[in-house]
Amino acid sequence: MGETSTQIDAHGPRPVRGSLAELRIESIDDLGRGRGEIDGHPVAVRGAVPGSLVRVQIRRRHRGAIWGQLEEVLDHGPHHVEGRCPHVGTCGGCSFQTYAYEGQLQSLREQLCARLNEAGLLGNVPVEPVLGMSEPWGYRNKMDFTFGTRRWIESHEPEGVSADFALGLHVPGVYSKVLDIHSCAIHFEGADEILAAARELAREHELEAWDNHRHQGLLRHLVLRKGVRTGEVLVYLVTSDEAAERIDPWARDLIQRCPQITTLVQGIHARAAAVALGESERVLHGPGVIHEVLAGLTFALSPASFFQTNTLQAERLLQCIRGEAKGSPARILDLYCGAGTIGLSLAAGATEVLGLESSPSAIADARANARTNEIGNATFLEGDVLQNLERCTQDSGRDLCIVDPPRAGLHPRVIPILLKAAPQRLIYVSCNPVTAVRDLEHLGRGGYVLTRVQSVDLFPHTPHLECVFTLVPVEVLSE
Repeated sequence: MGETSTQIDAHGPRPVRGSLAELRIESIDDLGRGRGEIDGHPVAVRGAVPGSLVRVQIRRRHRGAIWGQLEEVLDHGPHHVEGRCPHVGTCGGCSFQTYAYEGQLQSLREQLCARLNEAGLLGNVPVEPVLGMSEPWGYRNKMDFTFGTRRWIESHEPEGVSADFALGLHVPGVYSKVLDIHSCAIHFEGADEILAAARELAREHELEAWDNHRHQGLLRHLVLRKGVRTGEVLVYLVTSDEAAERIDPWARDLIQRCPQITTLVQGIHARAAAVALGESERVLHGPGVIHEVLAGLTFALSPASFFQTNTLQAERLLQCIRGEAKGSPARILDLYCGAGTIGLSLAAGATEVLGLESSPSAIADARANARTNEIGNATFLEGDVLQNLERCTQDSGRDLCIVDPPRAGLHPRVIPILLKAAPQRLIYVSCNPVTAVRDLEHLGRGGYVLTRVQSVDLFPHTPHLECVFTLVPVEVLSE
């Protein structure tokens, strides 16, 4: 088990490093760790479920934090369920897989309410229940896997097993080794088969994995992507060199073994940085893109396209946004628009949609998506978001502003420009409640009032939560 940490407030004698202690897990934290107390000191334990009684070993106290390691579950408690994945407890991709789904949703909502309340934003604002999934498994339409020359050995494996080749995911906090993934409970149906075939054929063709220490080897990443509504499947292999004479036979055999693959693309990335994206590409099979249908619109997805990884919940997210935008005036500013998913879904009820995004590939996708869906009232501007925002709000703002920033939140200089533009309604979409609350405080000091909060569970069994915050100027609220 990996080590975890949380900040503490001193109440009594601190647990001694290396000592064993028992504690009841009461809640979860932002990183998906169970959280309880020992003599008044908060302790976080990865893999522990709220309601359970656990024995932990105190591993580290650093900068006023207690880090614990789960040694034994003495009482599973009322919220425990059996994990579906053979790698549960090691992989770390599903922090809550053994936590009953209803409990997950409740804990996520409680965390969100606590943050809003601490910031003084809650008041009488309705925080709706988290919109979860009826079947919270097999929901990911995209997975990124890593090749490695140092395989993580799981506790149940016999001594002396081969450990010089792996295709899978990094164990939390350990980037020098790769856990071989043979089955995943959250990626799309059929992904296990492709992953296994890619691994077996790599060994058969004697293709060496990338060594992250020596910066040598051929195979670096394998990305699997599926259009849930179309059934189309994309495989993206990232290598350090083109090596067509070696890669092409592997690709042919993979297509033969897994005919459900509709396109296969090779990306070549020679630099040391571990990025699952090539600096150049070769299409080895099919058209090089797949398609997905979302909210009645068709989107083309290339290996580099940004798209929500949970198609079904992304549709619910768009429904929430459309519901909050309903009745708003029709000039829309879509800030950090990505591939245009939100703005295009609102275009039918708008006179104008203007999307701003710094990523050239995302803007190219947004423009292509507008053409594919014959949407003529949407314009997408590439470049520095701050500069474009200043230019497009000089003469007049927009009646509705959609803000969907990266995890770091809004740039400090963006907020004054937004306040000056004075949209009649502002919808802030966030994948990080921590930075969202910070930005909402700034917007509140600038005269905007939070009126509704709706969250959507886009990543079941993880601590991540997608939120839709609706704000209006205080004078509108008082009318």
